[in-house]
Amino acid sequence: MDIILSNSSEEPIYQQIITQIKAHIMNGTLAAGDALPSMRMLAGQLRISVITTKRAYEELEREGFIETVAGKGCYVKSQNTDFLREQTLRQTEEILTKICNKARMCGISLDEMKEILELVYGGDNDDE
Repeated sequence: MDIILSNSSEEPIYQQIITQIKAHIMNGTLAAGDALPSMRMLAGQLRISVITTKRAYEELEREGFIETVAGKGCYVKSQNTDFLREQTLRQTEEILTKICNKARMCGISLDEMKEILELVYGGDNDDE
């Protein structure tokens, strides 16, 4: 499991860890039952405070992504990936709705929005 931190990001370090671990769970890199590195080990690998990794793990546990087994460590919890995907889609739709409303107010066309989305999202569209 690779976690890459950016000091130039506006997102706090603990949130970057949370976001990347969630992504690993959602894309199947981390499966149910997989052990996460200990808080101390992850802190050492990332050269950050153990307090930061503890905060990230606590939040992941609170959100139901991982579970802590006393004396053994933290493990990926069994997920309902369909539910998580639906939740992510809903959040994405909410954000995109706000962005599209702002774009309309500024006179940005749908074609311009598509171009922006393709640039921001990355990758080529093989359907065309």
